[in-house]
Amino acid sequence: NIQINWKWEPTDISRNLWASCLSAFRDPMAMERANLLNMAKLSIKGLIESALSFGRTLDSDYPPLQQFFVVMEHCLKHGLKVKKSFLGYNKSLWGPLEMVEKLCPEAGEIAASVRDLPGLKTPLGRARAWLRLALMQKKLADYLRLLITRKDTLSEFYENSAVMLEEEGAVIVGLLVGLNVIDANLCVKGEDLDTQVGVIDFSMYLKNDIDDYRSEERNGQIAAILDQKNYVEELNRQLNSTVQGLQGRVESLEKSNSKLIEELAIAKNNIIKLQEENHQLRTENSVILMKAQQRLEVLLYGDLNCELDTYKQSRQGLDEMYNEARRQLKEECQLRQDVENELVVHVSMKQEMEMAMKLLEKDIHEKQDTLIGLRHQLDEVKAINVEMYQKMQSSDDNMRQKNDMIARLEEKTNQITATMKQLEQRLQDAERERASAEDGVRKFKQDFTNKADSLQKQIAQREKQMMQLETDLKIERDWRQTLQNELERERETIAQLTAEAQQINGLKKEFHRLQDENTQLKGICEEQEQALEELGCKLSEYGGQVWLKDKDATHCKLCEKEFSISRRKHHCRNCGEIFCNSCSDNELPLPASPKPVRVCDTCHALLLQRCSSNAT
Repeated sequence: NIQINWKWEPTDISRNLWASCLSAFRDPMAMERANLLNMAKLSIKGLIESALSFGRTLDSDYPPLQQFFVVMEHCLKHGLKVKKSFLGYNKSLWGPLEMVEKLCPEAGEIAASVRDLPGLKTPLGRARAWLRLALMQKKLADYLRLLITRKDTLSEFYENSAVMLEEEGAVIVGLLVGLNVIDANLCVKGEDLDTQVGVIDFSMYLKNDIDDYRSEERNGQIAAILDQKNYVEELNRQLNSTVQGLQGRVESLEKSNSKLIEELAIAKNNIIKLQEENHQLRTENSVILMKAQQRLEVLLYGDLNCELDTYKQSRQGLDEMYNEARRQLKEECQLRQDVENELVVHVSMKQEMEMAMKLLEKDIHEKQDTLIGLRHQLDEVKAINVEMYQKMQSSDDNMRQKNDMIARLEEKTNQITATMKQLEQRLQDAERERASAEDGVRKFKQDFTNKADSLQKQIAQREKQMMQLETDLKIERDWRQTLQNELERERETIAQLTAEAQQINGLKKEFHRLQDENTQLKGICEEQEQALEELGCKLSEYGGQVWLKDKDATHCKLCEKEFSISRRKHHCRNCGEIFCNSCSDNELPLPASPKPVRVCDTCHALLLQRCSSNAT
């Protein structure tokens, strides 16, 4: 009886509905399955189109989303077996959905949160909450796919001709995969899911020609957007793989560059050593020439031939050593030149790689800008979760840091002592080597006096070793000094911590002392109150008046003002009643006490009148 203003024409879905109704006229369950499948197609398609055109996160009040949950509820209810319970016969969706937790451990979080919701009292409400949480998690299709593959477990809850056990269930699950492009933010906690009525609104799916044309355009736009998204994701994956490969090549080039630099430094050191040896050889050659000339002048050319032969032999040996050193120097220079050339090549390759990396990073940033809008909402939710997690762990981290500080200090002290022992051992070894080297030099001087040239070479080598050992010893001493300074700093921090601990202990002792003083003062106060009551009892016995107790009086007897912390209670020593300070601010001597005591205004006037009458 609903009046429709649109011009309705049968679409493909309506034709399928009509054909399925005609073919399944004899099988009502098949007809129901076909109708539910077509309604699921309509609701999922309408939800995706409207969500993409809506352009933001969906909430619980969105009508197409509500209709989608109603259609899914009808699909899951189809063919449910009736189970007997204490309250009668019922059909529950929560049973098969609860089985997903056993098939997929990731669904345990959803099931636990559904059980913990305080407002849900019925199994139907829990099932509705489970569907909403699964849609927000974008795992609804995955969970239902795992459920329909286990038909042996579903047969316990559904009949043989139910949607979830037939091919229509697999088709519906395949359609649900398209919902992963939708972002939903549903408030399950405050929503009344137990008493909702699940009625399908068919007016949302009746369309005219204009709507069909717009839906076709929207479908084309959606398909183009999805194609662009897939292309951008694939391009992003390729760029990431190329960037990773380039980063690996850059790392390998940096490692090889560092190795070449080390080799170049070693070659420079070798060249310097060879130059020093060459200089020493030249100086020794000049010394030998001078000695030869002096011998010629002294001996007056006596043993000229013998000296010349020995000089020629020594000169020949020195020339050979000089030529060998010069050849080694040329080889080291050539090696240094090759290393420098390779270093230049590697530097150029590194610059080219950096330029390529910059270009690739620029392309990556341009491609990733298109995905930023889709990831903002997920990043906000993650940021909120991270902030909550950080706040929760900040308190734990403070305690852990203090404990770790003490453990680190102990470890550092142990390491420092170990390194000091190692340095002392190395120092002893160096001194032993030096002593052995000096002994060897003395033996060589005593045994081989005739071979002065060779001894001078060996002494020079020993001196070089000694210089190296001294430099190593200086470095080790400096290292030991730095370690001692660090040890002193650590000891100062430990002393500060111990001082703070002692201050805390002193505060604790002061607190206990104050507590003891408080208990002592309380005892003294109670004793004084008890003595005052006894004094009042004695005065009442002597004077014949009743001493009123503190707990029996709440107001002043004369001005009738209520007692409080500022308005204290005071006993009149004559009548025994309780008054405030303003009404009992008088003192007179009584027969029971020769000293003046507190009396009320009434007793004060009465006693003064008696005294005046007695005096007359």
